[in-house]
Amino acid sequence: MSARLLSRRALAGAGLLLPVGLLAACSDPTPAADAAGAGSEASDGGGATAGGIDTSGTQELIRSTVDESVAALLPPEIAESGVLRVGIGSESFAPLSFLADDNTTYIGSEVDTARLVADTLGLDLELVLTSWDNWPLKLEAGDFDVVHFNVGVTAERLEKFDFASYRAAYVAFLVTKGSELRLSDADSISGRIIAVSAATTQERILIDWNAELEAAGKEPAELKNYSTSADTLLALGSGRVDASFGPYPTQTFIAARRDDVELQGRVEEGWPDTTLIAATFDRGSGLAEPYAAALNALIADGTYAQVLERWQITDEALTESHVHTKEKP
Repeated sequence: MSARLLSRRALAGAGLLLPVGLLAACSDPTPAADAAGAGSEASDGGGATAGGIDTSGTQELIRSTVDESVAALLPPEIAESGVLRVGIGSESFAPLSFLADDNTTYIGSEVDTARLVADTLGLDLELVLTSWDNWPLKLEAGDFDVVHFNVGVTAERLEKFDFASYRAAYVAFLVTKGSELRLSDADSISGRIIAVSAATTQERILIDWNAELEAAGKEPAELKNYSTSADTLLALGSGRVDASFGPYPTQTFIAARRDDVELQGRVEEGWPDTTLIAATFDRGSGLAEPYAAALNALIADGTYAQVLERWQITDEALTESHVHTKEKP
């Protein structure tokens, strides 16, 4: 895979880049049914669905223009290739990245943000699908230049990766509508069964809360991992779990489009501290600085705000992007 993508970079420089819609053929397989598994009926492909978000594949793109002073900061290899290769999730993480109603076009705030950065840097956008389990290895192997996968900045990740922040980071519980649960902290999850994605900051929070409960002699929560959001929702609807715990934007999107679930307990994703969602780069790649500069240009020209408004995540807006490295967390 790595060798193939290296040759693709050469092809891109020659103007022979494959269209984004064809990239799935050389990427991780995408479970088509999971796009609807984000929690709703599909729209008719012609406009806004429940919750007021357009999930069609024909929506007008939000674009920006090249900023030559920012583009000049790019590492020579990437500048010469003319392509920004962006890793995004192959599963549905609406409204962050997911398949549109045409089951072909990838849309979402992560895709829009990456496209705007590419515009600002004077590069063509190439999307490469990956899974949560595989993105760290694929990034280190050079399969893509940057990851847009709702990645939170953590001390552990700073050992291997550099970051350019672009959103605040919150997580929340999803429970069945009318539930008498009031989930928000360690005590509230005692004895409950909680669905959570493996190897995420959400899982780390629950593990830490369980440690607190056990230290206090209380029953910990049972944590369940499911491979897709559709499986998680089935488990919640059937009563096999009491709640799911996931990124605030995806939980909000689901709750707005279904009448059988509701949100509870927004929590800082870096609990007990704060953290930020950031574009993620291989450590020392030289991309974090130009990327943060591009994001700040987009914040200044208003297109960054347009993306967050489109996907109804304005409460996670930042006023400035920063570079985060092991030396400068």
